[in-house]
Amino acid sequence: QYAASDGIRADLGPLQLRNMLIVSAGEDKPGRLLGAVYNSSSKDVKLTVNGAEGSQTQVPVKANSYTLLNDSTDKAMLSTSGGIAGSLVDVKVTEDGTNVSKTVRIPVLDDSLAEYKEYLPAGSEPTGSATPSPSPSATGTAAAH
Repeated sequence: QYAASDGIRADLGPLQLRNMLIVSAGEDKPGRLLGAVYNSSSKDVKLTVNGAEGSQTQVPVKANSYTLLNDSTDKAMLSTSGGIAGSLVDVKVTEDGTNVSKTVRIPVLDDSLAEYKEYLPAGSEPTGSATPSPSPSATGTAAAH
């Protein structure tokens, strides 16, 4: 099936992962997991995500409900993203109720797309703003006048 979004989709036991992606400033920088996790079971479960270099985060999901990872109240952070922007990184996802797990490839994005800028982990140097892209066009425009 085609995921018509920046992120990927995966199913894991009673959990459906939708539009999952990691926002990070670099391969060795922290990464924030974004997306939605739906739970079709009648009990609360926890999704565990294991990434690069032992990084791990957990996402609790209520019974017959969902958890959105784009809200400021539900932050899922990996200490290391494991990939540069534009790459796919392997992460192991585990559902704690049945202990079902699998490895999925999740895309890494940075702040070069404005909609992800606010999700860059605190303390990361934004890669998009490190390159002063507005300056060359501004000087080019000033020289043209």
